[in-house]
Amino acid sequence: MTDRFTPIYRTDPYARDLSAQVLRHTEEGGIVLDRSTFYPTGGGQPGDSGWLDWDGTTLPIATTVKGGAGESVLVPAEPAQLPPVGAHVVQRLDWERRHKHMRVHTALHLLSVVIPLPVTGGAITAGRGRLDFMMPEPPEDRDALELELNRLIDSDLVVSETWITEADLEANPSLVKTLSVQPPRGSGRIRLVRIGDGAEQVDLQPCGGTHVARTGEIGRVVFGKIENKGKQNRRVNILLDT
Repeated sequence: MTDRFTPIYRTDPYARDLSAQVLRHTEEGGIVLDRSTFYPTGGGQPGDSGWLDWDGTTLPIATTVKGGAGESVLVPAEPAQLPPVGAHVVQRLDWERRHKHMRVHTALHLLSVVIPLPVTGGAITAGRGRLDFMMPEPPEDRDALELELNRLIDSDLVVSETWITEADLEANPSLVKTLSVQPPRGSGRIRLVRIGDGAEQVDLQPCGGTHVARTGEIGRVVFGKIENKGKQNRRVNILLDT
């Protein structure tokens, strides 16, 4: 990520509306802004959707992807007039969808606490998510796992971030729970998401996604299917109950 692009979704994941200026268009018809509240697809979390407003025109945004420099590229829902380069626009998130992504993403971090096994994959949608674990045998008591997950959620733990150097991460490889996706390197810094504070800390792991401010915001979660995904893997699905 260069200094030219400011990822507001990272510093303020609750920013639903944001003014910005159009920096350029991509060859594929995407739009790059000088600062963005739209999260680009990555780490199992879908890109944000919503709308761009300018000069009495509204452009629906279907998704957001990451550009070559790490910037958010807003992808229109259909071919249409784009705001010109230099135009001042207002971004409006599909907040209900994004907030569900945030709730599910934080719940999946807690799921990795409840099931302390290596994670081999994961995905998030609006209202449900899943983690794949290196788990040769299915869990003996899924109800107990669901109960413990909701206990952590109900504890209303604070969710925060901190940053470490790449050298610090190399010295503490156990921070990385996901075997299939490694934290991006090259910038010199790695973002960590912490759940709980001080003696109440229950999780700390690299993550670039958006999260709720406290676990109580997730609401009740229920387990879906636990699927066999090969000799060594089980897929655990969770759903938001409300």
